[in-house]
Amino acid sequence: MNMVYIGMACALCLSALGSGLGTGAAGQAAVGGWKKCYANGKPAPFIMVAFGGAPLTQTIYGFLLMNFIGNKLETIDPLLGLFTGVFGGLAIGLSAWMQGKAAASACDALAETGKGTANYFIIVGVIETVALFTLVFSMLLLNK
Repeated sequence: MNMVYIGMACALCLSALGSGLGTGAAGQAAVGGWKKCYANGKPAPFIMVAFGGAPLTQTIYGFLLMNFIGNKLETIDPLLGLFTGVFGGLAIGLSAWMQGKAAASACDALAETGKGTANYFIIVGVIETVALFTLVFSMLLLNK
């Protein structure tokens, strides 16, 4: 049963690691974008805060996956719990990291042009979908 607990920890920790990397990348770009706007006498778009925080939701998905594995503690194969947590957390975390990188590019483009906000959010949302699919498919796998 200890292996399942490791899977639970990995589901949360790996997703949170990706969220940290993603928000770090996007946050740095937001600060740089604001600096670029201020230096050029342009208004700094506050919406960049949303780009900076977008990867945080993957930590919630990791938490949900951790809890779902925990709720199945007595009924699932320990290896299934371990590997679902490890690989599910890794996929969710990588989604967060790449989302942060895309959000960083969005901040840079928005600061330079002041245009395209909706398009940038669409791409950030598409990347988020990877994490959502991972969560849902992992939950379905654990229900078998």
